[in-house]
Amino acid sequence: MFPVIIEPHIHMVSRTTDDYRAMAMHGIAIVTEPAFWPGYDRRTAAGFADYFEQLTVAEPVRAAKFGISHHCWLGLNPKEAVDLGLALEVLEILPEYLDRPTVLGLGEIGLNRNGRNEIKVLEWQVELAARRNELILVHTPHLEDKLKGTRLILDIIGADSRISTDRVLIDHAEEHTVDLILEKGFWAGITLYPHSKCSADRAVDILETSGCERIWLNSAADWGVSNPLAVVEAGEEMRRRGFSEEAISGVLFRNPAAFLGQSPRFKVQC
Repeated sequence: MFPVIIEPHIHMVSRTTDDYRAMAMHGIAIVTEPAFWPGYDRRTAAGFADYFEQLTVAEPVRAAKFGISHHCWLGLNPKEAVDLGLALEVLEILPEYLDRPTVLGLGEIGLNRNGRNEIKVLEWQVELAARRNELILVHTPHLEDKLKGTRLILDIIGADSRISTDRVLIDHAEEHTVDLILEKGFWAGITLYPHSKCSADRAVDILETSGCERIWLNSAADWGVSNPLAVVEAGEEMRRRGFSEEAISGVLFRNPAAFLGQSPRFKVQC
């Protein structure tokens, strides 16, 4: 059992109240929830508006019933960033939701298949983030497209001199991308998710080789096969391998708190 854990990337709208209860019992006191793909493509901007309403109004109330503080990220996720007309409609309504009190920034934005339209929508959202001085949480592609997509993302964001790299977290990092991300001055997220992302063993291998600075762990648990306690289990694996309690607390709490704390809306309530 750990004193306090931050789960910095999880999709609680697709999880049950039993999951909230289990997370609270295992020390997870704070969650942040990026906007994501619901398993189907939304067809209207109104559909996104309803979703943003759920993330900013309904879900914080549900989390609070279990003593968990809920923050979110808003944006157009890359899997739904192919229809440029719809993307423009969503980006037109997005700023009114970004001003809400639990919103930390733009996320998860990024690339899925590295397509031309995805890249254009990413550029539009980076421009919005730069103009508003928002934190950014980035989705990188899975499997064989990850390295190419990560390099494209780093180039696009790095080309905007208004954006400080220490205000951007590049998520779903793996063995072949984490050092590239860190060397460019960004933060890296390692996602503990079966099949398409990292196991706890692999994640702790990365911490052993790349260090524990500017890295967080998250589950990205959603409606697929996933585990909302994955971060807790990774902490246990760190302990089993001999990481100090200070190092474990650094990865599970202090690192995400430091990154998220760059937003004036992030409050540590535990």
